[in-house]
Amino acid sequence: MLKLFETSDINAMRLANRFVRSATWEGMAADDGAITPELIDLYTRLAKGGVGLIITSHTYVRPDGKGTPRQLGIYKDELIEGLQDLTRAVHRCDSRVAVEISHAGILTNENLTGQTPLVVSPVDEYGASAGRVMTVEDIEEISDAFAHAARRAKAAGFDAVQIHAAHGFLMSQFLSPAFNKRTDAYGGSIENRARALLEVLAKMRTSVGSDFPILIKLNSQDFLGKGLTLEDSIQVGLMLQQAGIDDIELSGGTVDTGDHCRKEIDAEEKEAYWRTAAKAFKQKLHVPLILVGGIRSFQLAERLVGEGYADFIPMSRPFIREPDLVNRWASGDLRKAACLSDNLCRGPLMEGKGIYCVVEKNRQQKKG
Repeated sequence: MLKLFETSDINAMRLANRFVRSATWEGMAADDGAITPELIDLYTRLAKGGVGLIITSHTYVRPDGKGTPRQLGIYKDELIEGLQDLTRAVHRCDSRVAVEISHAGILTNENLTGQTPLVVSPVDEYGASAGRVMTVEDIEEISDAFAHAARRAKAAGFDAVQIHAAHGFLMSQFLSPAFNKRTDAYGGSIENRARALLEVLAKMRTSVGSDFPILIKLNSQDFLGKGLTLEDSIQVGLMLQQAGIDDIELSGGTVDTGDHCRKEIDAEEKEAYWRTAAKAFKQKLHVPLILVGGIRSFQLAERLVGEGYADFIPMSRPFIREPDLVNRWASGDLRKAACLSDNLCRGPLMEGKGIYCVVEKNRQQKKG
């Protein structure tokens, strides 16, 4: 049997295959972050398409941490009922679903929240240039918010929860010396810079119990001046492993650099652009690894798992165009994903229309 179609486990969660839909901002939630029929339809198509684990878009844990328009929310108990509708729809299709939880920090959209962004420390180079520096009390309250969000995730029927600690959002801001210039117990050494994240994980674990899977999306590097290095990221991974994380999804880059979402992936050597970092992680850690980053070819995905670069294969943009890609590959049609990596799908997002493949929509309209 091909490794990609083997069943596998992350903590108590059994997955039908090793394919993951990596968190993708859909821009389809209600203004207050609630689930909509559009989102349920999108997730149902992914589940029917054969994806083993679907991870939601970044979902804000507090109203002051909203980063994008029509972003999914999990900041109050009143949202649980709608989230239950989503998880039930996915489960009816025999797939699994995790919610990615986040706070945008310096990347918070002040026009959406009406509040001054919280910042780890003052910085002028990246993201917003002004914000309110977080006190120790703020940090404690943020970690409580993540724990409450995890509790809501479990109550809503999600199979796992993922901490967003990549791409320049708040938890990755603590890890990165480009954003974190604090001189207290949360700044300086990598052990101190990881303190807030480890406190979040500890409180979440207390909130959901030992059997509920907690995943994390982690930057391998920031690619910012004096940002997070691969060496420090591996040290964070080791600390997370010791603290009981169940899985690490390895990414890199930030919203500012754009490296996390590269364009023109038109050759296999351009795919899996974090694979060297993944190999370094696998040499030091035994926790399961999800390797995101431009994977388009089935044959490469199979080798990445077979050669020990990763345990799970996630994709984001390919599933926007082909939600049934996994089923296509399972049927024996192993042509690479149709995604052109042109990032045109961001256009409708920014216009508030929700995410869709512009190329595929135009193709369908010409056919019709």
